[in-house]
Amino acid sequence: MPYLDRLNRVCGFLDLEEKENSCRFLRRYFILDTLGNVLLWYMDNPQNLPSGASSVGSLKLTYISKVNEATAKQKPKTEFCFVINAVSRRYFLQADDANDMKDWISALNKASKITVPKPSSTSAPPRPDVTAEISDSQGGKRQHAYKTEVIGGVVVHTPIQNESEETNGKEKKGNRPGVLRCGYCVKQGNVRKSWKRRFFTLDDKAVSYYKSEADKEPLRAVSLRDIQKVHECLVKSGDLLLRDNLFEIITSSRTFYIQTDSPEDMRGWIRDIEMKIQEFRGPPRVTLFFFFVVPCSNAARLSIKLKTPLARLVLKASGSGDPSW
Repeated sequence: MPYLDRLNRVCGFLDLEEKENSCRFLRRYFILDTLGNVLLWYMDNPQNLPSGASSVGSLKLTYISKVNEATAKQKPKTEFCFVINAVSRRYFLQADDANDMKDWISALNKASKITVPKPSSTSAPPRPDVTAEISDSQGGKRQHAYKTEVIGGVVVHTPIQNESEETNGKEKKGNRPGVLRCGYCVKQGNVRKSWKRRFFTLDDKAVSYYKSEADKEPLRAVSLRDIQKVHECLVKSGDLLLRDNLFEIITSSRTFYIQTDSPEDMRGWIRDIEMKIQEFRGPPRVTLFFFFVVPCSNAARLSIKLKTPLARLVLKASGSGDPSW
């Protein structure tokens, strides 16, 4: 789900079609920078990339004419798909769910709205031919020729040359039997304190993380028995101050700092881990005492004491003067 970062920019992961009509989607981290008038996408959250890492692609918001849900004819096998109609090409993107898709469409359409000033007698007619610059995946710039016209009060860009930009690499969500939750998160290393992206799983016994989704053996498994607490990391200092969607898993020997892609993911991990811990430990122990006084033929009193979860039956016989309880 898209969310607002500390700079009030809409951010989040989407799958971007590598080349138009290629049907090959790559996982990218998008930042909608309205102040900079640009939509940027990165290989990962910039917080997890080396300092100074540049985006792998960008698109000026003024080059966007419309953003809408992709039709079944355009992408019959891709659900939650929407399209950015831009100057040089159409950008097809796949969201995680329907709400995610609607939020991105709304945010992009709102950010790319263009107000066309009313023509005046002194204003010069718009130049029909201009050149747009769109960053390519290598950080350089390629020029695309297109024609700009105002038709019916709307700016229309007609591309003369259609090119596509290339990106590589892909993240894929996976489902594993017996796993309640899985997905990529970013964790802080214990020694060098560096941040690395890892594939996390949660099952009935542990929270485990792998170097990649394809690995069969985890780098580490944190047993539910050892977890003392899991909650959102609110007290931050140093490098943690720059981290959004951060939660911590506290054990007796170490605190694990984990960053998710969105606030919804963070809350989901916390909720599911807490639920599994509760299931692992079982219901809270409750001790109940029941006393029954039964008259006996010899005028003695019989006291029965029940204790749960381990029930004990204690029979005590005494004289009529001994209350026995």
